[in-house]
Amino acid sequence: MPKASFGVDLSPLRASKQYRRLYIAGLVTALGSQATYVAVPFQLKQLTNSPFDVGALGLVEFVPLVLFGLYGGVLADRMNRRRLIIAMELLLMLTTALLFVNASLAHPTVWVLFANALVATFASSLQRPSIEALNQVLVPHELQRAASVLVNIRYYIASIIGPSVGGLLAVSIGASSVYALNLVTFTFSLGLLFTLRVTAPSAKFDGGDMAALWSGIRYTFSRPDIIGTYIIDLLAMILAFPVVMLPFVAERFHESYALALLYCGLPIGALAATLTSNWTRRVHRYGRAVVVAAALWGLGIALFGYSSTLWLVMLGLAIGGGADAVSGIFRSTMWNESIAPDMRGRMAGIEMISYSLGPTAGQFRAGVMAAWTTLRFSLTFGGLACTGSVGAVALALPSLWRFDASTDLNVAAVRALRSTERFD
Repeated sequence: MPKASFGVDLSPLRASKQYRRLYIAGLVTALGSQATYVAVPFQLKQLTNSPFDVGALGLVEFVPLVLFGLYGGVLADRMNRRRLIIAMELLLMLTTALLFVNASLAHPTVWVLFANALVATFASSLQRPSIEALNQVLVPHELQRAASVLVNIRYYIASIIGPSVGGLLAVSIGASSVYALNLVTFTFSLGLLFTLRVTAPSAKFDGGDMAALWSGIRYTFSRPDIIGTYIIDLLAMILAFPVVMLPFVAERFHESYALALLYCGLPIGALAATLTSNWTRRVHRYGRAVVVAAALWGLGIALFGYSSTLWLVMLGLAIGGGADAVSGIFRSTMWNESIAPDMRGRMAGIEMISYSLGPTAGQFRAGVMAAWTTLRFSLTFGGLACTGSVGAVALALPSLWRFDASTDLNVAAVRALRSTERFD
């Protein structure tokens, strides 16, 4: 019987017990971390009442994200990934414990919040490439697209539930309750991570870490199709990332629930698109799918920025969120199917930088352009500019537009390399 066009393929969770454990651990960690992501700036606002201090949290995270994201990619290819993931999870749990102790004091200290942002970004930047690389090797090659969909579902569920619970607890009880909850989630996730089997390093290098890093960079430049996915994601976020402007957009409307509704627009659209994404299994031209989805993201944000009716604004956000989710599915599938396992960690480090820096730069662009012109122009122009620039990238990098998973030599090589692997 043919599979339905809509729905979610759970095959990766059934095929690999190891992947199932890693997936559930990631979901639990994400729920707690997303709650803490809301609680930290809330507590900082309470302590300082300074928009500058709250904004400076992002600045503190910038340098470790760039430096240790790249280095985390190197470590993911030359170390035991399981051991590195567990070590960083323990460090993240320790920083959360420090947040809890500080929040429980009669007079909490501000510097602890900034120190936590610095150390937590360091730990997550080292950890994330190993998780991405381990996701690849724990799932059969033919199930990579389905696994990408499941990762999206996990992310968007955590993005909806985590901040909601974190915000509710922080306001009603206090930030310490959120940190205590996060300690519980870390305990559960660590229990699952310790049950993962030991993984040997995927690559051996003759040179040191810098030589390994440069080999990863050289490989990146040998793959203009992969570079195209990075550039498109950066442009989409820099030119059309709307989240920082949501409070200002909400002021257009009289409804008291407008702001809360706007914050749900992107993740709800993304979750809906992901839950109905089984049709993507019939698409082999991943590059074209990424280009079209990113262009649609820009159009959705342009509709959001220009509209004066709340339901049209929400529709624009939902379209943008859904398009972003589809783009993410095809980008992740393209990476996991066409990048060899011994290079996957280093490429994951570069990927993390590409999709993490874009929103930060996008917030700055949207704010500056809104101050120079108007809010409506900043958002509408940004969305349309995103769509136009994505088309320009497709023209400049024809290998991205031509990418076909059914005929691509890199995909065939990785498939052959992994054909003898066994999964449990």
